[in-house]
Amino acid sequence: MVRIKGIMVQRDLQLHDGSRVAVIGGGPAGSFFSFFLLDTAKRIDLDVHVDIFEPRNFFTPGPIGCNMCGGIISESLVQMLAAEGIILPPTVVQRGIDSYTLHMDVGSVRINTPVQEKRIAAISRGPGPRDLKEIKWDSFDGHMQNLAVDKGAHLINERVREISWIDGQPRLKTGKEFSDSYDLLVFATGVNATSQKLLKNFDSDYESPQTTKTFIQEYYLGEKVIADVLGSSMHVFLLDIPRLEFAAIIPKGDYVTVCLLGEDVDKKLVDEFMNTPEVKACFPAGWSPDARSCLCSPRISTAGARHPYGDRFVFIGDCGVTRLYKDGIGAAYRTAKAAAMTAVLQGISAEDFAEHYDPACHRIENDNLIGKFVFFVTRQIQRRRFTRRAVLRMTANEQTADPTKRQLSTVLWDTFTGSAPYREILLRTFDPRFISRMCGNIVISLTTRHQTAAHLNEQQTTVIKER
Repeated sequence: MVRIKGIMVQRDLQLHDGSRVAVIGGGPAGSFFSFFLLDTAKRIDLDVHVDIFEPRNFFTPGPIGCNMCGGIISESLVQMLAAEGIILPPTVVQRGIDSYTLHMDVGSVRINTPVQEKRIAAISRGPGPRDLKEIKWDSFDGHMQNLAVDKGAHLINERVREISWIDGQPRLKTGKEFSDSYDLLVFATGVNATSQKLLKNFDSDYESPQTTKTFIQEYYLGEKVIADVLGSSMHVFLLDIPRLEFAAIIPKGDYVTVCLLGEDVDKKLVDEFMNTPEVKACFPAGWSPDARSCLCSPRISTAGARHPYGDRFVFIGDCGVTRLYKDGIGAAYRTAKAAAMTAVLQGISAEDFAEHYDPACHRIENDNLIGKFVFFVTRQIQRRRFTRRAVLRMTANEQTADPTKRQLSTVLWDTFTGSAPYREILLRTFDPRFISRMCGNIVISLTTRHQTAAHLNEQQTTVIKER
């Protein structure tokens, strides 16, 4: 603080030796931020103290260690993390996914990875559901948290209950007393955490993200049964069910995760989806939708926060901005790294974050606007039987083609996985060859009322069935 014309103002907001940083939230965004902040500070010989406040234990099964997520990360993100020195061990990756099986009421088709590098990994954000019989795999969030601690972060397993500002610097209360002042406060709380209540008395222009309710539930099947009935394929559904944007069954270790995304998913929508023939066909005989191990209805962001930064504070991850419906961990990585690099190399003022952090947020938010159009088009396909049949036919025929010519398959793959920006996905559909092939398949679907599964199988063995 310096005095200018009798008024105390903040100037030269920079981290320095001995600076203290508080990170509220120890999930991927908070751990990524702490990892990159400490790593970058070390490279320039800057000694910074980082405290991560996280009340949950990501090594305990059940809700106390759960971070409410479907648990899919793309191979491209795995490779980016590896380039940063963040290696995901086999104990974290529960199952490698090498294909998608697309289910519609008109039939199903398996979509193989367009290129060998475009695989995906199934993970759990905690060790597993509440009825976990044996811990075989490690928590992704716990692994990332350990990496941040290894870099020098201090983990405080307590919930932050109040924030106060003294002389322009934040202090936190977890028990009866406030902490010492921090130089920088980082919010990595997501949009479900109760710590969002901390913002009620927070004096800033920050506006929370818009959200919608989703649904996630886990079923225990056992590793062998999963291999037999689901294999190494993630099963996705494009069904004509109102308010349902996307649904998937994700095979993991001993469990499968069912994930529904849409417009405020409720019990009626869940029951309608779980009782469709397409879903029941993915489970073993005798399976019941009621035999779940656990379930949750987390909220996800559909539009980013406004003004997610200011002097000495910044919002990252879901409570800042994330990708629409997909790749939330990838968005956490990008925003956390951008914020950490800004804090160490540029400064911790609102102007510093506006110039060096905000562009990363805007890139994600602008791409999400395109994503909303992509899902609008997807909804139009879902609502028309002839377009669903056209997608089935074109995708099936592509599976025997050269991988570089699997245009619709690649569009679907990247839409499902979040492996590519929505802008890139949309631009691929403007290719005249793509438009020509799609129109041709639509014409065939309109003029051919029914094509037997046997005839289609002669062309493409990855078609499971056509109805």
